[in-house]
Amino acid sequence: MSHATLLALSPLDGRYAGKVDALRPVFSEYGLIKARVCVEVEWLIALADEPGIVELQAFSEAAKQRLRALAADFSPEQAEEVKKIERTTNHDVKAVEYFLKKQIDSDAELRGALEFVHFACTSEDINNLSYSLMLEEARNRTLLPALDGLIGDLRALSHQHAAMPMLSRTHGQTASPTTLGKELANVVARLERQRAQIASVRLSGKINGAVGNYNAHVVAYPGVDWPTLAQDFVQGLGLHFNAYTTQIEPHDCVAEIGDAMRRANTILIDLCRDIWGYISLGYFRQRLKEGEVGSSTMPHKVNPIDFENAEGNLGLANALFEHLSAKLPISRWQRDLTDSTVLRALGTGFGHSLVAFDSLAKGLGKLTVAPEKLQADLDAAWEVLAEPVQTVMRRHGLPNPYEQLKALTRGQGIDEAAMRQFIAGLDLPDDAKQRLIALTPAGYTGLAERLAREI
Repeated sequence: MSHATLLALSPLDGRYAGKVDALRPVFSEYGLIKARVCVEVEWLIALADEPGIVELQAFSEAAKQRLRALAADFSPEQAEEVKKIERTTNHDVKAVEYFLKKQIDSDAELRGALEFVHFACTSEDINNLSYSLMLEEARNRTLLPALDGLIGDLRALSHQHAAMPMLSRTHGQTASPTTLGKELANVVARLERQRAQIASVRLSGKINGAVGNYNAHVVAYPGVDWPTLAQDFVQGLGLHFNAYTTQIEPHDCVAEIGDAMRRANTILIDLCRDIWGYISLGYFRQRLKEGEVGSSTMPHKVNPIDFENAEGNLGLANALFEHLSAKLPISRWQRDLTDSTVLRALGTGFGHSLVAFDSLAKGLGKLTVAPEKLQADLDAAWEVLAEPVQTVMRRHGLPNPYEQLKALTRGQGIDEAAMRQFIAGLDLPDDAKQRLIALTPAGYTGLAERLAREI
């Protein structure tokens, strides 16, 4: 570890730095500045392409390429130049404007466009689009692929263990058996729904001026159809156009994607806790890694640390997403600045999610099933057959089936012999009786195997 990593205030820049490298170019200060440069450049090109802005001639394709290269090739060193300008302006977006003007001032074709950089824009015109572009990149290139990887791992485990019978524990008590694969299939189905929700959030943008009415735009160029130009521009960036805003785009889409992430993370917390419990029951063993230590004092320990790490990071992420969702859509009157500092924590929420996904994937990869433990628990829970027995009794009209089985089994253990003796004494058709007598807890899993394989 470097001293910078050791001295990092956030674990995302320290202990877990390597796990969030993919997010660093997107959500860092550099990433935000680069996104702003991209938006400013594209707005300048859009203005030059608008015939009604007669003082600004359309750029040649070569000039457009030079402008776009400023964004595509924007480096951390250039971001340092922007920050140096900001130390004078005390305004981060204005610093980007001055940086761009400096870059094109020496370009013979572009020099005349200097005062159209950031033309008719408020800072939020640039910022809202920048954050939406950042979210789009992080969602599609990093978060969804990582979530897809987890879903794929869980689906593979579901298919692998589709037929592995397992005792259920509703309310922590023995309950009708399932299969290990079916329980994992339940998680896959839930995650796929939330994955679709995350992917479907339309990230929005606006570029309509200081209070959302194109005030300065219309005074400068009353003949230009500014709403259409703005819509074409925003959609050209790959974003959904929001026509009705105050100074700020209201960030509802940011709240929506945060809420969708929070639901996916909550499902994963549920999974972490269940697997933690199954490890405690001995249903799963964890593969050992040479040199690893489970406890500093108890040499025998193999702790479920990956699932605990994932649960903790998912909780941190959700705390941030909850605040983002509650705060960002609220702004006093036409604008206050409280969103500015909060938006900078977007990467932290996604970063803790990514750390959790990594830990969970690692933990899943270490698991091996202990079928003998699963079978032993099933063999000790013959009382779970009270459900099918009383259900068959109901079908054939026997008196008080539920009450009879309640008296036989509730709150007390019952073994194979006692259950089969009870069944043998029932006035049932022979085929129904034989089917019940042949039934075991391990064989009482319904359609669990089929459902697990169909996910």
